[in-house]
Amino acid sequence: MELAKFCACMDQIAPRPLALDFDNVGLLVEPDHAEIRKVLIALDCTTVTAREAIDLGVDLLVTHHPQFFHGVKSIGFSSPVTGAAALLLRHGIGHYAAHTNLDAAEGGVNDTLAGFLELQNEEPIPPENIGRIGVLASPIKLSALVERCNALLNSRAAYTGDPDRLVSRIAVLGGAGGGDIEYARDAGAEAYITGEAKHNQILEAREMDLPLILCGHYETERVVLKSLQDRLQILAPDVQYYITLREKAPLLFS
Repeated sequence: MELAKFCACMDQIAPRPLALDFDNVGLLVEPDHAEIRKVLIALDCTTVTAREAIDLGVDLLVTHHPQFFHGVKSIGFSSPVTGAAALLLRHGIGHYAAHTNLDAAEGGVNDTLAGFLELQNEEPIPPENIGRIGVLASPIKLSALVERCNALLNSRAAYTGDPDRLVSRIAVLGGAGGGDIEYARDAGAEAYITGEAKHNQILEAREMDLPLILCGHYETERVVLKSLQDRLQILAPDVQYYITLREKAPLLFS
């Protein structure tokens, strides 16, 4: 498949206009050839996934997170910011990122996360329409919801609130959702599941009396990789897809 056609397929899945203003999405590193036959899918473009892409002989690395959020003045193999890009460039491999546009898109990160957690009647959370809110089949204790998150997301969640409190209307936002706590509350959430939040945001949630469940940035977003692979196989069936096997959660728990 031609690179331009593959990028058009990605635009169908995660339209770039959905990305927030700060974001950097689309084709970030152009491969040295126009034919795309093999693609590696991962959360991040790191030296780990770049080397995996090289070993697999892919033409393109597709990630959720972009490797460049800010301008860089040089590209070096030893740089933690540009080392992955340098490796890809050396081997003629491209990099495509779908970030907040994939968060917001129908069937993207947050729709997938809501499905994993078995939420029903889900809908976008205004005004950004990135997060999702839905209801559980029946109310459960907050502690039971935390256990469900841990089992389904392979996480070790931290949370605020009374563990015996019954909740049923749940908001979700994969990744760093601390900034959207107020939006979740205004949408009527009885608990809010996200990946991570800052200390002051955790305190704000507590002051709002909104239970907050932090399941890990990696854990709440990795769920989209298989979904993305499945959708790409439908839109671009001539391409062979791999989901990263080497990428691991960056945080370990003792």
